Amino acid sequence: MQFSFDTNLNKIAAKVEAGERISFDEGMELFATEDLNALGKLADFVRRKKHGKTTYFNVNRHFNYTNICVADCKFCNFYRRSRDADAYTHSIEEGLQIARNAVNEGATELHIVGGLNTKIPFNYYTDLFTSLKKEFPALHIKAFTMVELDFFARFYKMSDAELIDKLKAAGMDSCPGGGAEIFAEPTRSRICDHKCGADRWLELAGKVHHAGLKTNATILYGHIETIEDRIDHLVKLREQQDKSGGFQCFIPLAFYPPGSALSSIPGPDGITSLKTIAISRLMLDNFDHIKAYWVMLGKHLAQTALHFGANDLDGTITDGGELTHAYSIEEGGESKMTKTELIKLIENAGFEAVERDTVYNRVERATV
Repeated sequence: MQFSFDTNLNKIAAKVEAGERISFDEGMELFATEDLNALGKLADFVRRKKHGKTTYFNVNRHFNYTNICVADCKFCNFYRRSRDADAYTHSIEEGLQIARNAVNEGATELHIVGGLNTKIPFNYYTDLFTSLKKEFPALHIKAFTMVELDFFARFYKMSDAELIDKLKAAGMDSCPGGGAEIFAEPTRSRICDHKCGADRWLELAGKVHHAGLKTNATILYGHIETIEDRIDHLVKLREQQDKSGGFQCFIPLAFYPPGSALSSIPGPDGITSLKTIAISRLMLDNFDHIKAYWVMLGKHLAQTALHFGANDLDGTITDGGELTHAYSIEEGGESKMTKTELIKLIENAGFEAVERDTVYNRVERATV
């Protein structure tokens, strides 16, 4: 695989071809390369070795139960204080109606996250899950980041095991990957000092995995973090995956500045996004799936990212919810896409579109 004018990249390519793990320093060299095409080709080599031309998507819906939050993350334009005019907490019945609409549109997954709200009793969450499962037993509930779980354990005074067991018994099927942001200090404290630290996030992910549930993992890039911070983040996730093995997908999230306390920062450009996705594929050798999250990348850059190591475009989202809308780079904050449009994006990029459920089983729809 001597295909690049970058001698460092050629050396790393030889290791990748031999199935050897890439080091921290080699990760730094990958970000430094000026040969974007060769970097993409290397990531695409690994992607095709794992998945061929298969590219996954799902039919899903986001439900953000509250935007009231005690944290004030510098990158966030979603959170509100309880006194704000546009603060809200959805009722359980409102959650059920959103689920009804989603199921009617073919959704197999309800993605549930929200703010850290001290006014919500714990039984709100368990009652929400049991009500959802009673009416929609086949609907997969992907709920609560590790940050939310940490907040629940502390605020409701439960052990981690007790908390996870209660939520699992009520109907929680898996957890999303949010709240990871960036692990390295002092960067993490500068952008989200009210959230749990990296060690705690990783500890909780491991405990969820040991309880038999899958989770995802994310990185938020393109703000004040350094390249070293990004590589450190990937290495920490890789080490946790070696221990607990429950991460199924990694989602690089492009920072969206408008409305945040960091709005003066331009956010990542397309080159940075493509490099981050490609290097994630190469560094995270023990992760099966890398997602190009079209809401935050934009549809066309996400489509291009399929040639840079990504093998998943997320889903239709049917109606993205308030949080997804707040971070969408699409015109007008658009955060939903038809199944037909998703399939077209994938196929026009030269790949095979495969509908999946949350845990990557193929979904076969009855044809009329």
